[in-house]
Amino acid sequence: MALRPTVFFLSDYGSQDEFAGVVRAVLSAGAPEASVIDLTHEIDPFDVRAGSHALRRAVPHLPSGIVLAVVDPGVGTARRGLCLEVDAVRPGPTTFVGPDNGLLIEAAEWVGGGTITGAVALARGPSPEQHGDTFDGRDLFAPAVARLCAGADPSQLGEPVDPAQLVRLFDDVVEEGRGRDGRSNLRCEVTWVDRFGNVQLAATAAHADLAGMPVDGTVEMQAPGPAGSGSAALPSGLVPGGTRLRRVDTFADLAHGELGLLVDANGHLAVVAGEASAARWLNVAAGELVVLTW
Repeated sequence: MALRPTVFFLSDYGSQDEFAGVVRAVLSAGAPEASVIDLTHEIDPFDVRAGSHALRRAVPHLPSGIVLAVVDPGVGTARRGLCLEVDAVRPGPTTFVGPDNGLLIEAAEWVGGGTITGAVALARGPSPEQHGDTFDGRDLFAPAVARLCAGADPSQLGEPVDPAQLVRLFDDVVEEGRGRDGRSNLRCEVTWVDRFGNVQLAATAAHADLAGMPVDGTVEMQAPGPAGSGSAALPSGLVPGGTRLRRVDTFADLAHGELGLLVDANGHLAVVAGEASAARWLNVAAGELVVLTW
């Protein structure tokens, strides 16, 4: 560990309450030499997958250090706290601390080339007198990270866990095929809508190439509802089977209000609009499925 360890902090605490600041204070008290970088504290507290995707987007740009991530709708339950270790195949943090709910796995395995080399279930100390076990960020994760920053080995933080037994999130949906009309299509999940209304899809540029999607011209987009539900289940703002997306390289290639499809800074396909919010115009949100046809 470097003489001045770096902690990368992500949570669902928001910025209006004191929670993120209290966690930082605990870290400062236990490891005053540590540098803390806030990734975000605005993850939906019930959307662990959003937190997982945010970490995965961030880790390619982070140097070595420790990730402290807390997005946990199961707070106060018997859910374990974890410390994960990876041998870095790619540059990035090699230690991850957070709940055992799948939040850490994707980012850790990206750094480790698909392998988590060690996992420890964090030992819990006694609960504060007349206080509940509902603030793991302060009472479990921050003290563990502070000890790591001070030079503790992860094995000193609790009992070893088989990495194969960790809770995992289900995979993003990316499927290619052909419709009844013989046209090719790519069915994929919306994984993220950013603050500008750009709609990131689970499909990457590599998925598009493999499926044979044209690199120019237009593709058609629709958002089908559950099987057998008919057009009534389509989002009210989306034109079923009639929304055209022009393949572009940059936002500036689009006229005002024009819809487009580009490869974003994270290598994923993104539905965007010229000087407008594509998500608002199309009425789509993270977790929904869309179909691109050409």
